[in-house]
Amino acid sequence: MQENTNAMNNNSEVKVPRRILSSLLSSVSAGVVPRAGAPYIAIGRRDEIAAMLSDLEEVNEGGGAMRFLIGRYGSGKSFLIQLIRGYALERDFITADADLSPERRLHGSGGSGVATYRELIKNLASKSSPDGGALPKLIGRWISTLQERLAGEGISPDSAEFSAKLTALVKSEIGELEYLVGGFDFARVVTEYYRAYLDSGDESQRKMSAALRWLRGEFASKTEARGELGFSVSVIIDDDNWYDFLKLWATLVRKMGYRGLVVFIDECVNLYKITHRVSRENNYEKILSMFNDTLQGRAPGLCIVFGGTPQFLEDPRRGLFSYEALRSRLCDSRFALDGFKNLIGPVIRLRRLSDDELLALIRRVSALYSQYYNWNVRISDEEQLKFLQICLSRAGADSMITPREMLRDYMTVLNILMQNPEASFAEVVGSAVTLKTDSDSDGDPWSDGAKPVDAERKKITAELLNF
Repeated sequence: MQENTNAMNNNSEVKVPRRILSSLLSSVSAGVVPRAGAPYIAIGRRDEIAAMLSDLEEVNEGGGAMRFLIGRYGSGKSFLIQLIRGYALERDFITADADLSPERRLHGSGGSGVATYRELIKNLASKSSPDGGALPKLIGRWISTLQERLAGEGISPDSAEFSAKLTALVKSEIGELEYLVGGFDFARVVTEYYRAYLDSGDESQRKMSAALRWLRGEFASKTEARGELGFSVSVIIDDDNWYDFLKLWATLVRKMGYRGLVVFIDECVNLYKITHRVSRENNYEKILSMFNDTLQGRAPGLCIVFGGTPQFLEDPRRGLFSYEALRSRLCDSRFALDGFKNLIGPVIRLRRLSDDELLALIRRVSALYSQYYNWNVRISDEEQLKFLQICLSRAGADSMITPREMLRDYMTVLNILMQNPEASFAEVVGSAVTLKTDSDSDGDPWSDGAKPVDAERKKITAELLNF
């Protein structure tokens, strides 16, 4: 049995929690983006990550930001979104994410617009609640922080003065919200939730539940909301105004002591698939409104990240470029030539991972697989290189190969080798394709004349594995 030599690199010494490792490997095997553990297989994208982190700093300073992550299916858009989401949570931002679908859009009738808002609020996450559902915890933590502030001033929590000053403090904290669109009702509902939070009993629980329903946009009419809340509201969160309340949340979370709100909206290709032109353009107009707000300082503390395919952006008939106001803002400058990167603009186009990065990714996954199953992966460094050569030997793969399809195939090979001890790498892979020798330059990922010697290749891969 041939022992795995690459599993002993520096990265393999990092012990990943088994729960995260199980979810991570299962997601990779199925071609699904892992929601947890993404940093453990993050190879490359150094510049893209740095650009996104600079946006977070802008939001931390009270500004706004918007990015479009554009790449083919399987190129790593959703992976990068989850990676940045994790970085944002670690830096004490609040995050919310949602995937668009035929039932969830940015603008639409019949609840398809507010459905996106509900999904975002359902997935609202903080550092202490990274899996979502953080809404009640956010408000509870905020109230506890205000109580601690007053107690630190020497006011007894059991005194009437404490209750009066706490109420006044809450009103002053959310007073600014009343001057924003929808802010008066938003502030009142939050205040009512605060009052019910301090009380006890079934009635208080009912009031808190009603307030949360309003904040999540679950009421279908103002009459229904009034019956549940016990007081009249002039608006409810619906298809037309949900984005205004997203801006209110961005302001409120900064009042709560967080650094800002980062919203991730993936699978935007579903907007491109809308067949009705007017409906599609209404959605693009919503994107334009968001773009103008964030870049003109009208959405402080808010960062919005869209993930979509090149067709969603560039198609002149149905993509964002079909909407002239967006095309003029998002199209490449005539000076943006191939070979030069520009990650300061609103559009980040995900390049294909380099051959060295793909090889490093294979070795990273091998180390994690070995750690999870406590099994020495029976694939040598040379065979891993052969596997990459095979993946790149397919027609068009030199420019079109994606990490998703490569990793799915590689995980299949690992699974077969582990479950069939008598099988060899050559037998498993050779049954699908004939291995090429080193002299066959057609299948060599470095066949363009820039092939590094083995020592240099190992150095490059080691540097990527340690990033």
